[in-house]
Amino acid sequence: MSSSRNRVNTMSTHPIASYTKSTRLFALYQCLPRSEADAVSLTELMIGYGDNPDNFANERKNLENDLIGLNQIFNGIFYSDALVRVPEWGQNISGQTARFYIEPSFSIDVLNEQTVFFWEMLDKYTANYLPVSFKQGITDKLTQLGRHNKDGFHQSKLGQWQDYLITLPSIVQAPTLNNEVVASIHQALLQNHQLRIIYQKKWAGESAVRVVYPKGLIFIDNMVYLTGFDPTDDHIDDEALLKAHRNFAINRITEAVVIDKPIPDWVGRDTFSLEHLHKLGRLEPTDSAQIKLVLEVQRYACQHLYERPLSIDQKIIAIDDTWNQVSATVANTLRLQDWLVSMSQLSVVIEPPVLKTVILERLHSALELYGD
Repeated sequence: MSSSRNRVNTMSTHPIASYTKSTRLFALYQCLPRSEADAVSLTELMIGYGDNPDNFANERKNLENDLIGLNQIFNGIFYSDALVRVPEWGQNISGQTARFYIEPSFSIDVLNEQTVFFWEMLDKYTANYLPVSFKQGITDKLTQLGRHNKDGFHQSKLGQWQDYLITLPSIVQAPTLNNEVVASIHQALLQNHQLRIIYQKKWAGESAVRVVYPKGLIFIDNMVYLTGFDPTDDHIDDEALLKAHRNFAINRITEAVVIDKPIPDWVGRDTFSLEHLHKLGRLEPTDSAQIKLVLEVQRYACQHLYERPLSIDQKIIAIDDTWNQVSATVANTLRLQDWLVSMSQLSVVIEPPVLKTVILERLHSALELYGD
């Protein structure tokens, strides 16, 4: 029980009894042990609570009242039985020594409708889009919050929303991620350290060992990518440094080790921020940064482009009763090409000619597969 006594003794410069009631309650919350194995008695709590031998009886009674008050706060505000008494509250201890501890999962942080609503919606939104290892962390958080505020939240207006929401799954499931790899990536990013990875290219038969200057994580549909730079010397020309930029699918990283070397200062330039790299079209497979896309789209199929435009500068002009012309400045990404192929029975790429050729070649390949 020495660890519990040490905690009580070191938690405050002055005896708890010398503070106002609100401060005493907070101090008690801070010093109470977080497991049943370390539960402490009133006598042990008195070591840090009061040290005036002439007023011991009154201070001990105040301690009992403070514990009761703290339990009432947890029950009334947080809907939680987090402060545990052994034997249970309300039971006659009949000469036993009552002991007290706080449930290890309990926290007075983040317990409000908005926060629980956030985790509930995050859980529903990511149900089919994040890997199981990521999803489990959200589920665990909800389980923890549910112990604290379940009844109060589900009776609130925000809590009632969850009964009316559902997220439909992606066509293909998220890949399995290696938790140790993800942990190493997080560590390298937060410490601004270099990372050594073993990477299996998508179409290659062999893995390669490489060093990366990690920059961040990219979530595209239900895939997660590490974005960063190959090792290279600093250069006055940012375009020269951009040639070292790379993206790696995390599910194809079989091993990741943090190297005890900081990443170079140039990696932190504003030019290489995630937002700017995205604007440059560097965060997903792309043939060029930006293109002026011109399509001819059947008029009835154009409605969703009014609702969900391709870009902020999108323009739609009627050609005739059957066709509209759609123009927009977009990144020429693989996702764009996939979308254009899926729209091929309703639209035709007019510009740029290079993209039109790419789509035509993909359609010819599809026709060959289905030709027989």
